[in-house]
Amino acid sequence: MTAPPGLLAVIDMQHVFADPASAWAAPRYTEAAAGVRRLLPAFAHRTVFTRFVAPARPTGAWRAYYDRWPFARQAPDAGLWSLTDEFTDSAEVVLDAPTFGKWTPELAARTAPYGRLVLTGVSTDCCVLSTALPAADAGVEVVVVTDACAGATDDTHTKALQLLDLYAPLIRLTTVAELLGQGPSAA
Repeated sequence: MTAPPGLLAVIDMQHVFADPASAWAAPRYTEAAAGVRRLLPAFAHRTVFTRFVAPARPTGAWRAYYDRWPFARQAPDAGLWSLTDEFTDSAEVVLDAPTFGKWTPELAARTAPYGRLVLTGVSTDCCVLSTALPAADAGVEVVVVTDACAGATDDTHTKALQLLDLYAPLIRLTTVAELLGQGPSAA
């Protein structure tokens, strides 16, 4: 198997999105995690994990957001922000951001040598979408691995993928098997 090109960004595979009791649970987190695990060996030393963390002091519209979700006003080292256990040993590089979008200067710099950003994680309809769009606007080829992502609901996951597909060819959708060259059309 030839390693797929690009940098793999694993978006927000954290306890707050994995825990079924969490208000922010992604119901298909387990399926997305399985897809991520299948991809990790192919992207050895070309993987970045991200974490959504609450800002110390929310400003602007973020104040109303955290008024709605007060449980999330916890320090970055709180357990809910930790990567789930299955990824802690794989996470050589972890970038934190207090924003939905993870297309930060740090992620842009790590992506630049590859010119291609492969996105996985949660949630498709929020943080994955919010990362894909500015990366594409910056001229980076973006590939979203649909079965290594999960949404807040199945419906919003599907709608986010439909929206992302409108950005082709800047953003392409694929599956784990296709990306690894095991499916009908290698990405």
